[in-house]
Amino acid sequence: MSSPASTTTDPRLSAHTTLRLGGPAARIVRAEGAAEVVDAVGSADAAGERVLLVGGGSNLVVADDGFDGTAVLLAGRGIAHERRDGAVLLTVEAGEDWDDVVAATVADGLGGLECLSGIPGRTGATPVQNVGAYGVEIADLLVDVDLYDRRTRTVREHVPAAALGLAYRTSVLKGNDDAIVLRARFALHADGRSAPIRYAELARTLGVEPETRVDPAAAREAVLALRRGKGMVLDAADHDTWSAGSFFTNPILDAADAPAADGIAAWPAGEGRVKLSAAGLIQQSGFARGHAGPGGRVSLSTRHVLALTHRGGGTTADLLALAREVRDGVAARFGVALHPEPVLVGCAL
Repeated sequence: MSSPASTTTDPRLSAHTTLRLGGPAARIVRAEGAAEVVDAVGSADAAGERVLLVGGGSNLVVADDGFDGTAVLLAGRGIAHERRDGAVLLTVEAGEDWDDVVAATVADGLGGLECLSGIPGRTGATPVQNVGAYGVEIADLLVDVDLYDRRTRTVREHVPAAALGLAYRTSVLKGNDDAIVLRARFALHADGRSAPIRYAELARTLGVEPETRVDPAAAREAVLALRRGKGMVLDAADHDTWSAGSFFTNPILDAADAPAADGIAAWPAGEGRVKLSAAGLIQQSGFARGHAGPGGRVSLSTRHVLALTHRGGGTTADLLALAREVRDGVAARFGVALHPEPVLVGCAL
């Protein structure tokens, strides 16, 4: 029998988000494993309490009023390997730090996850968001997940990736609190080579042609260097990393509706569709790096316009005011609607 999840004495959610913003929860409990997650969530459900799952807090924007319910901190650890026909099946508990997982696979000479280096948060969040970067996304590697179904109060094992509706930065799990990821399984290369390098900037950095497979360690170091240059690797002393990562997703439009403007990158997104660079739209709408919000307490990153950052002493209201300014500016200039990537808790744009 598992021990019950422990209740923390500090209710501030700002202490558990990378933005360092957000009011208190009514209660915060720390779940050290899958059984404790089931116990904590099941107990809150039975008591009629609202539940907020918190991993690394890197994708949460929490209202200044906080959360009137139980916040469950996912802290379960555990990684297992199983070799299958020249590949490796990696099973990871939801509370494992994602970049630690990537680093461990690279150290073991396994390929596949290296382009997802430096992304903050916990493993359980990666299928929910279909996390992606530098030409790779979770959908490319995910085999299945174990879920806790809050409606039936049962654990569903080996739910296949194909059943999760994985799409650009989303899944059927996103915005749906009925199912909670307890662990995830990934299929990795065991031949000591990375996933094919598809992202042009990364290929140039590595000095290789697109689709080349390289040493996973080399790919990881190149990705980390690129992310650091954009203020996208967590550093408590660097306010550019006090963010929720990219705040807006790249909009996908019918090609006929896409604005034509210099400096806005675009990529094919299926038949008759195109994905536009949200960063390019923001820059071409007059917002430069470091553009400040209310009182200078929040701003666009000084290195990457797609990240909204907390400079200290700010509030979630400050951040949302800046987000609205950027969103409305892009809409006025290009007629394109930007949508937030982070989960907004108790607040809205």
